[in-house]
Amino acid sequence: MKAKIRKGDLVEVTTGREQDRGKRGEVIKVNPVNQTVVVQGINMRTKHQKQVQAQGRTISPGKVLFEGPIHISNVMLVCKKCNKPTRVGIVREGEKVQRVCKQCEAFIDE
Repeated sequence: MKAKIRKGDLVEVTTGREQDRGKRGEVIKVNPVNQTVVVQGINMRTKHQKQVQAQGRTISPGKVLFEGPIHISNVMLVCKKCNKPTRVGIVREGEKVQRVCKQCEAFIDE
């Protein structure tokens, strides 16, 4: 199924961990196969990195923070016009396909 959320969209987390619920962020990556999105600053994970030498470079050891994936059903797109989390509709005009806010009926892709 095609995802209605794209890279660069502003989304709000609706469900999930308490510290992430209600936060907004920009979508960094969309994985339509697993139906997940990676949102900037949300679902932060810690990886303990060993010191590694590869191709003449050394990667320093320590804790590395990175964003983990969130299921696409746990985020809602934020409309630019009404500034509220909203569901997304699709409008087809000839061969052109545009996303529409279900609350204020404004076009999202403009």
